[in-house]
Order: sequence, then structure tokens, then C-alpha cells
Amino acid sequence: MTTVTPLKGSVGTAHTRVEGRDKVTGAARYAGEIPFAELAHGWLVLSTVARGRIRAVEADAVLAMPGVLTVLHHGNAPHLETDYDGLMGNRPDPSIALFQHDRVPHAGWPVALVVAETSEQAREAAETLVVHYDREPHDTAFTGGRPDAYTAADAPHAAAVTAKGDLEAELARSAVVVDAEYTTPEEHHNPMEPHAATAHWDGARLEVVDSNQGAIWVKGELANLFSLDPASVRVRSEHIGGGFGSKGVRAHQVAAVMAATLLRRPVRVVLTRRQMFSLVGYRSPTAQRVRLGADPDGRLRALEHQSLNLSSTVHEFLEPAAMPARVLYDAPAHHTAHRIVRLDVPTPTWMRAPGEAPGSFALESALDELAEKCGVDPIELRARNEPDRGPVSGLPFAGRGLTACFREGARRFGWADRDPRPGLRRDGRWLLGTGTAAATFHAGAVPSTAAVTAEADGGFTVRISAADLGTGARTALTLIAADALEVTPDRVRVLIGDSDFGPAMIAGGSMGTSSWSWAVTAAAEELRERLGGGGVPPEGITVRSNTAEAIAALPQKERHSYGAHFAEAAVDVTTGEVRVRRMLGIFAPGRIINPLTARNQFVGGMIWGISMALHEEAVRDRASGAHIGADLAGYHFAANADVPLIEADWLPEDPDDDDPLAIKGIGEIGIVGAAAAVGNAVWHATGVRHRSLPIRPDRVLRAGRDA
Repeated sequence: MTTVTPLKGSVGTAHTRVEGRDKVTGAARYAGEIPFAELAHGWLVLSTVARGRIRAVEADAVLAMPGVLTVLHHGNAPHLETDYDGLMGNRPDPSIALFQHDRVPHAGWPVALVVAETSEQAREAAETLVVHYDREPHDTAFTGGRPDAYTAADAPHAAAVTAKGDLEAELARSAVVVDAEYTTPEEHHNPMEPHAATAHWDGARLEVVDSNQGAIWVKGELANLFSLDPASVRVRSEHIGGGFGSKGVRAHQVAAVMAATLLRRPVRVVLTRRQMFSLVGYRSPTAQRVRLGADPDGRLRALEHQSLNLSSTVHEFLEPAAMPARVLYDAPAHHTAHRIVRLDVPTPTWMRAPGEAPGSFALESALDELAEKCGVDPIELRARNEPDRGPVSGLPFAGRGLTACFREGARRFGWADRDPRPGLRRDGRWLLGTGTAAATFHAGAVPSTAAVTAEADGGFTVRISAADLGTGARTALTLIAADALEVTPDRVRVLIGDSDFGPAMIAGGSMGTSSWSWAVTAAAEELRERLGGGGVPPEGITVRSNTAEAIAALPQKERHSYGAHFAEAAVDVTTGEVRVRRMLGIFAPGRIINPLTARNQFVGGMIWGISMALHEEAVRDRASGAHIGADLAGYHFAANADVPLIEADWLPEDPDDDDPLAIKGIGEIGIVGAAAAVGNAVWHATGVRHRSLPIRPDRVLRAGRDA
């Protein structure tokens, strides 16, 4: 088993991003900016109907337009292979198998690709292309009472159903019961950098320059789809302008490869903001029911969390919103379940804290309602229901800092001075309230490989197929390698985002840094030992690591990050306006590599939680099946004016004795529970409970009239 020693020195001190100067000066090139000789441009044509068949594609007139090179569609596209298991352990979403049939399963489905000499020519031609459809009735209506909903299949990341104890019997024995339904809307990632990919053939080798969350992931999917030898495919993604779960394998990459293969010249496909709303996934809306039964002192006897999400008719995607209940609280009767309904919509995908973000809103709102009914402080109620082992798994916890987060957050926020009665505090036209909520997110590591080379000039080069979405991963790995090599960070150069560097974890699930760090540290320490402190030979030396054996040897435990959110909300009941005035998050995230970028991650997640609570909501027109306002004018999110005083901090290290690096991940926990804390603060301000997000002004006004 590979062993690594604890990190020291550069790790834990604030460092600016090693690529920061390149980014602010424009030297860092993103996927849509890298020049290629004889570059052609592809523009996707999307369906204007929500369900039906393509009757005809009038390509001749478009092919005669200036600069147009080809029009690809279901009548002339090459066959793609989809009968394989992908990186996530299941079959790929058929949405990425472009132009394989005449079916249209949702509005915004790719029906053609126009390729031209310039982007402007491709766009004009694409907008000119006439496609005839045979329309069919469609259904995009998502509600909690859908009779065609079904229990999801077990997924690699989550069992569909868990159950212990007699739920109905324990609810009947409970002195206090909460039975409520909560809903969250469809939400979209919208990273600053749109999705872009350029494909070209270098002899017999396909190269794709892309913006993605895992070059190895994209390489494997493209090799499978096009029946290529994986060794003949290379994917590079050096700089990425955000992803949040959306930058996996999508239609634009497949389109670029298809066109480049046909034309034998580089082809670039860049998505517009509007196209991203139907092509790159989104967070499914959810309808959740939470039932809690408790003794008069708030100790749980029964906990049930059921969640329903939608998926497309072509692929099943599970949004595991009941997951937080499986970690945070226990009860003699403990039941969770995930259900799905298939509609004529695009397939959802992972979005920052998939499952935990919408699930924590329902669960933590219900806990707040239980605290009110029991007359128990919300923090004390949570403390009384702290489990000593995993509520579902029965496994021991590898650190459990939740109560400590609440204790420290309450001290800093001034929670002891809070009057628990709602609707009493006022500041002019504003009613004021405070709320809190728990946060948790899974921590872990995935087997990865890395190579570290001692260069003849005394420097060191790290190569790993990591992805820096803008989180500062490249800088974190520089600090980790420097400490493992016992040198200063300026002697380390980290190269990432290249599938040729070998298998490694994707940037996702808050497991990127922990997985990559383990591999980099193992290789760096072995290299240091082989050098023996002596001079570096002129030809240099390289050591490669593989953490598969070490990670497989980890004992089974519940490994999670934790946090506690505190929010103060101001509500104007005459206009319905809600403002978050201040917010505090205290986290137990394991070892922090770079405090500067770590705080950015926490604060960014908390701001997204405010956005989730008060702003974000994608709306579909039931008549057309398409989005209303599929752009950043129609899709609202928190802007600078909406961001209050936000503070994020963390507890001293909460080590896992079995994990030598003790990195638990921070990318997603910042948003988990944040929306619930805001919602609980709105209840405390007004005395009215909002169980549907976002808490829009019209909903505040309507609730005030109905109260």
C-alpha cells in the first residue's frame, strides 16, 4: 500500500493563482480562442418542436450559400455507437449520439450542423435552414402528483430506496408531526465561458481542444462513440471558465468530431447562451415530501424523505435529493426514496451539489418547522438528533464536525440574542428575521495517476489529467507538490487538462483535489526518496504513481464535509421584496490547501444559495415545450446588488485517521443548506413559511394575503 506523509510548509498558507497573470493579461487561451490553420466553424440547428419527427431537411439552398462547406443531419451522418458503459458506470445519454434518427424528443434537440468558413457564415446559414416536422403532442408539465412517476433504479452514486423501522407506527407514536411538501424549480449552470470544442486530425490521431471537467472522460466517450482506439484520441482542456457539472460530454464536441472527420480539417463548435439551455443539462425541478415524527423534546422517532425529479424520454437521470437525510439525522424509523417522471424535456445533469442542494432545502426547512412546533431552538433540535453512526449505512463517521460548526457559527452570528418568535423585529418598512441550516457533502477520493519529473535545471514538472474549472486547483496542486518534494512552489510547474497524462478523477463531486493530491504526493515523495537529496542527473528522472491500491485499502466509513449556515433576511411585505442582509457559513471541510481560493469557493456557493432561494427559476411554456427567456436577461440570478455581507470560515482540521491527506473537498458544500437558511430567515421575519423556491415577491405578497 502506498503511504504518504502529512503535508506541510506551503500548504495552508494563502497563495495567489499561479496562472493568475496569464488570465488577466489574456495569455491564457480558452477552448474557443486557440487558433488553427484552415479552421472551419460549425453551428448547430435545434428543433423548434417539442416532440415529433423530422420530415425533411432542405439543405440544398443552404449548401449554395457563401462559405458553407456541409450540412450534417440524420440523413447523411455517420453511425455512432452507444452500446457501452461510460465512465459513470452506466449507458451514455443518447442525446450525445447526434443525427442518428428522425425522432425529436424535446424542444432544442439538435437536428443539423451547418459548417462554413466563418462563424458568421455558419450562423447565417443555420438560421436559414428549413426543417419540416411532423408534430406530435408533448408533455412538459412537472408536478408532484404525476401518476406516471416510478421508483428510480439504483444508481452508482445512490440507492433509490432505503428503509428501516416501521414508519407509520412511529409517526403514530409521535407527539409532534411535520408533514410537508417542498418544491424547487429547474435551474441552469450558466458558467461564464460557454461550451466550445475544436476537433482536428493530426495524421491518424484525433485531437480535441475543449472546455471540460475531465479530459480522460471526454476522450473515453468520444473513442466509444466513434469506435476509435482510445490511444488514437487526445483531449486537451487547459483553461476552463466554469463548469458546475455541465461540462461533460455534450453535443457540440460530437458535432465537431463528426465534421472534422468528414472535412479533414479543424472544425470548431461554440454554443450560444440560448443553446446551452437545452444542450448541456440543468438541475431538475423537484417535488419533495418530508414527514418527521418526534417526541415533545424534538427527538426524532420517524423520518421520511421522498423526492421526485423529472428526466427525458431518452435517458434516466436521478437527482438524489434525499441523500442529506441519509447522513444528517437518524430515527428508529428512517425511510428515503427517489422517484422519476419522464417528460418531453432535455435530460438533466449534475449541477453544483446535485441532490444535496435541493434536498437540503426541503429537509432543513422541515427541521425548522419541527423546532417551531416543539418550542425548541433550531440548533438545539439538531444537536439532540446527532447520530453516532451513519443513519442508513451504520458505518462510523470519519470526523463529524457539524455540532462544532453550529456552536462556532452561533457565537459569531449572535444567535443567543435571537427572539424565537417570528414577525417581531422591524427596521422601518422591513421585517427582519434570522435562520440557520445544516450542510453536508460526501468526501472521498477516486484512483488517479500522476507523473512528477525532476528536470535538469533543478525544477520539477507535475503532469496529471486534472481540470481547473476556475477553482484554483492548479495552484493547490503546486503547493501540494512543493511540500511533498520539500521545495518552494516556484520550483514546481503543474501541467493539467491533457488526456495523454493518464487516468485521473474528473473535476466533480468535490473529489478532484483529494484524488489528484493523493496521486501527486505519492509520486513526488517517491521521486524525492529516489533522488536521495542529491543533485539531479542531467537527463532528469520521472516517477509515476497510481493510487488505486491505496484507495481500495481505505476502511469503509461515512466521509463527509459539514457546515452550518446563518442568514439574516429583510422582507418588505408591501412589495414582497426580500433582501439577505448578512450571511455566515462555518465549515468542517478537512484540510484546507489554499485559504485564499478556498474562501472564494465557500462564498461563491453561499451566493449561489441566495440566488437559489430568491431568484433562479427556468420556466417552460407548456404550449411550445420550450423555455421562456432562455438567456441571462430572462433567467435571473444574484447580481452584485443582491450580495450582502458574507463571511465564510472553517474549523481547525477535522482529520480522517485513514486518509493521510485529510482533504474532504469544498467545491459544493457552500451551496448545501444555504437556501434553507434564507428560507428559514424569511419565516422568522414574517411568520409565513415558504415551501417553494424561489421566494419571489408575488409569492411573498400572496402568502401575506393568505396568512
